[in-house]
Amino acid sequence: MTKIDTTRPETVLPTPSHTVGPFYGHALPFPGGGDIAPVGHPDTIALRGYVYDGDGAPLPDAFVELWGPGPDGNLPQVDGAMRRDPASGGFLGRNGVEFTGWGRIQTDANGHWSARTLRPGARGGNAPYLSVCVFARGLLVHLFTRIYLPGGAAALSADPLLSRLEEERRGTLIAKDQGNSTYRFDIRLQGENETVFLEFT
Repeated sequence: MTKIDTTRPETVLPTPSHTVGPFYGHALPFPGGGDIAPVGHPDTIALRGYVYDGDGAPLPDAFVELWGPGPDGNLPQVDGAMRRDPASGGFLGRNGVEFTGWGRIQTDANGHWSARTLRPGARGGNAPYLSVCVFARGLLVHLFTRIYLPGGAAALSADPLLSRLEEERRGTLIAKDQGNSTYRFDIRLQGENETVFLEFT
């Protein structure tokens, strides 16, 4: 039996009482959480990026939830797209047909996340955007933000939220076009280039 020297902090592994939770890796992830777009849909876009903490280190145990309308600007009204294993009751993933507009993605060991969804249409006088909710270690209250897609400069400058922000801060809400309907959006929780977060009252 191996003995651990508990008199030296570097030899003792952290326990939940040493680490600020909550811990999102249990029960919340499900297969296909980022596969929001129906299979083969022509308006599919890919989003990817990293979640960084205040020191600029990527977070391997964060969650990114996305909600968004379809290309027509309407929010989906379908009940859901999840499939379950009839024997175990466990999630098998999405059926690849219905578009619910919602997804939940856990960052990987490198703090990276990715999702496939439909290009959002404009609604309510806003430029097209996806709503985002971020959960992470040490965050006792989740954070809300938005992802706007680049292009359509007039629509972006007229957006009620973006038009109230300084240009530098506005840029933290606009994804970067990487070609082939792929966009990068990094989320910075604190520090330099901190993402603009929203407060709902």
